[in-house]
Amino acid sequence: MEQKDLQQIKAKGISEAQIEKQIKQFETGFPFLKLEAAAAIGKGIMAPNKQEADAYVKAWEEYKASGKKIVKFVPASGAASRMFKNLFEYLDNGEETDFIKKFMAGKDKFAFGPQLAGKEGKEAVSYLLNDMNYGNLPKGLLLFHKYDDGPRTPALEHLVEGALYASSNGKVNLHFTVSHDHLELFKKHIAENLPKFEAKYGVKYDVSFSEQKPSTDTVAVNPDNTLFRNSDGSLLFRPGGHGALIENLNEIDGDVIFIKNIDNVVPDRLKPETVEWKQIIAGVLVTLQKQAFEYLNILDSGKYDHAKLEEIIRFVQQDLCCRKSDIKELEDAELVIYLKKKLNRPMRVCGVVKNVGEPGGGPFLTYNQDGTVSLQILESSQIDKNNAEYMKMFTGGTHFNPVDLVCAVKDYKGNAFNLPDYVDPSTGFISSKSKNGKELRALELPGLWNGAMSDWSTVFVEVPLGTFNPVKTVNDLLREQHQ
Repeated sequence: MEQKDLQQIKAKGISEAQIEKQIKQFETGFPFLKLEAAAAIGKGIMAPNKQEADAYVKAWEEYKASGKKIVKFVPASGAASRMFKNLFEYLDNGEETDFIKKFMAGKDKFAFGPQLAGKEGKEAVSYLLNDMNYGNLPKGLLLFHKYDDGPRTPALEHLVEGALYASSNGKVNLHFTVSHDHLELFKKHIAENLPKFEAKYGVKYDVSFSEQKPSTDTVAVNPDNTLFRNSDGSLLFRPGGHGALIENLNEIDGDVIFIKNIDNVVPDRLKPETVEWKQIIAGVLVTLQKQAFEYLNILDSGKYDHAKLEEIIRFVQQDLCCRKSDIKELEDAELVIYLKKKLNRPMRVCGVVKNVGEPGGGPFLTYNQDGTVSLQILESSQIDKNNAEYMKMFTGGTHFNPVDLVCAVKDYKGNAFNLPDYVDPSTGFISSKSKNGKELRALELPGLWNGAMSDWSTVFVEVPLGTFNPVKTVNDLLREQHQ
């Protein structure tokens, strides 16, 4: 590397050793994960009945009343350009595809429809993408839903959700991760609307923002793994994907943190189901955490017999879904060390929905580097496509990950875990991209809900499909759920 490369790296807060490590990862690639099975009901996925669900909601209500700090964390840096891919193509080639016909026919039904009144065809599309700047805005700031008191963006829908299930003592803490270019727009949008929602829900909001750190960017390489350079000779860095957000999450001061993507929101008429299930999965989390803390205090005290150790093993295996095949061979002293390690770590409960063929990750039982088998969310890139057995698990999986997480990030003594310590660095992946017509290879960090949370206690709960309504293309807003 040249002197100017070292200066560029230093300015980003990245060390030379990190760059060397990244280049090595391009050369060696990443290992595929060893799978035991796709998770299913009764095999790693809980499906609470009515009575159990009510008990979990009650547990969550009690936890909220205890004065603990609850935060809703919303990754919102995504640009909406992919949402309008078909509209950009139409402006380019003028071809009236079925997608364009559907868009035009439903034009008045969009929350932004009134602004397109009297405009047709390319004029309407150009006005939306260019004059209204929808082609460049982040998803969080687009008008999604109509209401009598004015349309709402996803950012505002998350304010409402926060008031409905994540408030404690009349206070709602919300944190958005946004791109640098959109930070001021987000701040302005929230500030303008806060008084209205505070009055409507009788709460006080504390809304904060962060950006993906430049130090989490990764270097790009040519197909032969030499450093890719821009036309001015500088190194090309790319954002490390949503896995970079583990750093942002680590800086949040909270006892329980909800994580949900910016575009998975529904209008108020459909919110009750979402709210109920958010409370259920949060209730599962605090119930399991309470039990784990009790067991950790018992192990600390030394006041236990072999029968108590057997009980704790059952909890780790059955409730926390973490198994070790040679556990019988451990002496009691080794056993205590093992149990403490598995109990004293961050915990997450993830809602999963029935698989309806959406692209994305799914819940699996996988082997970890320490020989244990536990639950993980895997993306297709982490699975060996040449392994017929694994591909059958992946394609035949009954459930899908909609990014619906609730996390406990403090230990039994009230100290915050250092979340980067629980990342599995071997779960990143390499993708092929291009820049100015030149091929390049890009490095993605272990995903936020994949490898970045690999060494957490993970539990899956089946939630209804109605709680998952993401907006991937603009025409998704014409679906009945968004009207």
